[in-house]
This record gives sequence, C-alpha cells and structure tokens, in this order.
Amino acid sequence: MNNLNLYILLITMMLWGYGCASHPPVLAKEPRKGETDMGFSFSAENVIPVIWFRRGLNRSTDIGLRIGLPLSGSGIDVNRILFRNGSRKWDALNLAYNVSPNSSFDLTYYKFKKAKKAKRGEMPSVSWIGFRGMFIPYGISKNQSQRFGILYGRRFGKRYGFELGYNHDFRSMPLSQIVNLNWDPKDPDVVDKYGTSFQNYKHEYQGFPSEYSRLTGLSFQIFMYMDKNTKKKK
Repeated sequence: MNNLNLYILLITMMLWGYGCASHPPVLAKEPRKGETDMGFSFSAENVIPVIWFRRGLNRSTDIGLRIGLPLSGSGIDVNRILFRNGSRKWDALNLAYNVSPNSSFDLTYYKFKKAKKAKRGEMPSVSWIGFRGMFIPYGISKNQSQRFGILYGRRFGKRYGFELGYNHDFRSMPLSQIVNLNWDPKDPDVVDKYGTSFQNYKHEYQGFPSEYSRLTGLSFQIFMYMDKNTKKKK
C-alpha cells in the first residue's frame, strides 16, 4: 500500500511538473446569452486533456472555466467583444488566470475572421490571430516573468480546432536565439556578444522548465468541441 501511494505521488508530481504554462481556449464564435459550450483541449502544456466550459452572458461577453487534473491546466477567463466589422469579423479582449507550476495572468487581444462559405450543414471555419501579454507573478523558481507574444488559431467546422503561439521573456534570452538549441549564456562567444545579464535567468529549475524557459512561452493546443450547446429557456 505504501508503494502504491508513492507511485501515485510520483505520477502526480510528473503530471504537475510537465505543464509549463496554460492558456484558455477561446470561443470561435460570437456568444449568445444563456448558451453553454463545452469541449476538451489537448496541449503541449499538459499531459492529459483539459475539459472546458464557456457560458454566454450576453451577445458580447462570455466566461470560461477549465478543469485540469490534478490541477495544471485549470483556469478561469472572461472574453469581451470590442468591435464588430460586418457579420464575419470581430475583435475581442480576453483576461485569464491560468493554474500551472508557472501560474500566469494573460491579457490577449484577438482578431477573428469567419470564412465566407461552408459546406451544406457545416459551420463556417473561423481563424484568428492574437496578441498576448503574459505575467507570471511567482514561478516555479519563485521569480517573476513578463512575456509578450503572438498566436494563430483556426476552427474547422463544428468539431475541431487548433492554436499555436509563443510568448517571449526578453530578459531571458535574445529573441533571435529562440530556435538555437545550443544556447548557453555562459558560452564565451555569447558573453562576448551579449554580455552576462542572461546568466541571471536560468531556464531550468530542479529539472523542470522555469518561468524563464522557452518551453514556458510555447503554446500549442488542439480543441475538440462537443455538440452539447444548451440555451436557457425563456
């Protein structure tokens, strides 16, 4: 029994530690008052899927709730449409709190665009880009991180969608070096070119990505939308 408890604890720690950061799945349509949408998101940030719910408060505002196991991936957010441009384009602002080893606050400005045509019986696809500010007040190594980035997403019909983005902490390393797998701030050539300031922002903490890591800034999600929309009866 003691061994079983130890295994459960180790698995829980692995699941918790793997999730570097998390972000909310957006509702790729205009909200409706009293309508609830739900689905699952599979992401690089979490080992297991996260279930999410979104509830329309009115035609411009909806709130979201995410539940992850054991906790990583959980969060809450509010989404507000700011501008509409005809029937196919709209801009929205999203404020979110995300639970993970590097729990964060997100402020994201989205620009949505709906396709002109769709197959009969299908929902038109929707694409979006977003500009995100991300603040980690107390990361895994007990430090703060401020990040800025961009993302792109697309919903294909009723069932599936994806989102890919990256948020960079400009203090942790030069943006031009994010794809350099051999980046070492202590390398003599790096010190000669950039100085020693980047050595203060370690990308790992006890074997896990820290709040300064490139992995913490990377976001990739696949969404599965469930056909469980319900609307409050008048």
